[in-house]
Amino acid sequence: MGVSTAGAATAARPARTILVLGDSLSAEYGLKRGSGWVALLEKKLQAEKLSVTVVNASISGDTTAGGRSRLAGLLAQHRPTHVIIELGANDALRGLPLQLTEDNLNQMTQAAQKSGAKVLLIGMQMPPNYGKDYGARFAALYAAVAKTNKAALVPFLLKGIADAPGNAADSTRLFQADRIHPKEEAHPLMLANVWPELKKILK
Repeated sequence: MGVSTAGAATAARPARTILVLGDSLSAEYGLKRGSGWVALLEKKLQAEKLSVTVVNASISGDTTAGGRSRLAGLLAQHRPTHVIIELGANDALRGLPLQLTEDNLNQMTQAAQKSGAKVLLIGMQMPPNYGKDYGARFAALYAAVAKTNKAALVPFLLKGIADAPGNAADSTRLFQADRIHPKEEAHPLMLANVWPELKKILK
């Protein structure tokens, strides 16, 4: 007795899976487990009654080259329907060529799309002390990659956190002692920056 094709199709249809490929900003660096924006995203999806699995493959200190080298294996293992790429800040901190970062982001985006996943790029910005020109070019490369590949984009993960209005004390209030990694109380704001764009591509 055979299985109906309708039933087989339903059984074969994979549940939605979001793969987060990021660095320390997504890997809960300096935070207690379960308090970072990715963990908060899981709770948000549950609250919205959305059946979505979240796989956090973020590693502190990772670069776009590191993410690119890991992505094929992660795509094969988890078969995500959505991929969030939050990488690039460590490239800039190490002074790597911007073209290299852009190339890696393009390759990762295209590989994820080729596997059938929708991609959300998470943009970053550099502190003013890196130079106005470098900072502008770095921020612009995320928009360029998103446009080239017709991918979704969050322009700046730390919007309202790193660029908080007020004096220097205000702008560092939401950061850990290293002034690079956000405190726990900043992570709901990070999720609030990501969620509107992610929600669009989850539909």
